Amino acid sequence: MTPTAFALIVLAGLIHAGWNIVAKKAAGDARFAFFTAFIMMLLWAPLGWWLGRDVVPTWGRTEWALVVASGVLHVFYYVILLRGYRKADLTVVYPLARGSGPLLSSLVAIVFLGERISALGAAGIVGVVLGVFLIAGGPGLWRAAHDPVARKRVRKGMFYGVLTGAFIASYTLVDGYAVRWLLMSPILVDYMGNFVRVALLTPAVLRDRATAWVLWQRQWRYALAVAAVSPIAYVLVLYAMQQAPLSHVAPAREVSMLFAALIGGQLLGEGERGLRILGACCIAAGVAALGLG
Repeated sequence: MTPTAFALIVLAGLIHAGWNIVAKKAAGDARFAFFTAFIMMLLWAPLGWWLGRDVVPTWGRTEWALVVASGVLHVFYYVILLRGYRKADLTVVYPLARGSGPLLSSLVAIVFLGERISALGAAGIVGVVLGVFLIAGGPGLWRAAHDPVARKRVRKGMFYGVLTGAFIASYTLVDGYAVRWLLMSPILVDYMGNFVRVALLTPAVLRDRATAWVLWQRQWRYALAVAAVSPIAYVLVLYAMQQAPLSHVAPAREVSMLFAALIGGQLLGEGERGLRILGACCIAAGVAALGLG
C-alpha cells in the first residue's frame, strides 16, 4: 500500500466515524436517508456537472449498470445501518458492520478477483477483525446473555451490524471494480449513484408527507452534515482503491474504528473504555501490517 493511499484511508476513517455519530444522533429511517441523498445531490451538483459534462455522455451499458448497482446497494446499506442505530448501540452495530464488510470484500477480492495478500497482510486482517470484536464488547457480548433486555439489544445490534457489513462488502466490490478496472471517476461513481438513491427512497417520503415534513424539520441539520462530509470520506477511499489492492484497502478502512472508539464512546457513553482502547490498538496494528504487507 502506497503512503498516499494510506493517508487517504486514515483521513477517510476520521470523517467516516464522525458522520456515523451524527447519523446515530439523528435516529432517522429511510426518510432520513432520502434527506441525505437529496441534499447530497444538490450540494455536490456543481462538482458533478464539472467533472461529468464530458465523461458521462460517453458511458456505456456497463458503466451505467455499475452506477445503478452501486446506488441500490448503498440504499440498502444506509437504511439498514440507520435501523440498526435505532434498535441497538452504535458501539455494537458500527464495529460489526465495519469489520464484517471489509473481511467479506477482501476474501472475495482474493478468491474471485485474483488479488494476492502476504502472510503479514493476512495477519493484519486478523488484527482488524479482533480489534472490531473487542470494541463491540468482546467477551461481554456473551455475558450479556444473562440479561434478557441486554441480550435482545446486543442480538439486534449483531444482526444489523453483520447485515450492514454484507452490503458494505457488496458495494465495495462493485465500486472498486468500477474505479480500479474500468478507471471510472470515483467522484462520478459516488455522485451519480445519488440519483438512483433518491429515486428509490422517494416513495418512503411520499407515503406520509406530513410525517416526512415533521422529520425534515427535526433532522435537516443532521442530514446536511452527513451530506456535506460523507461523500468526501468515500471518494477518498475510492481513490485509494486506484492505488492499492482492494484486499488491502477494505480492511485498512477500519482505522475509522480507532476514531469511533475515542470520539463516539465519549459522546455516547457506550461500551467499556478498556476494551475499546485495546480494540483500537489491535486495529492500528492490523492497519500497519496491511500497509507493510
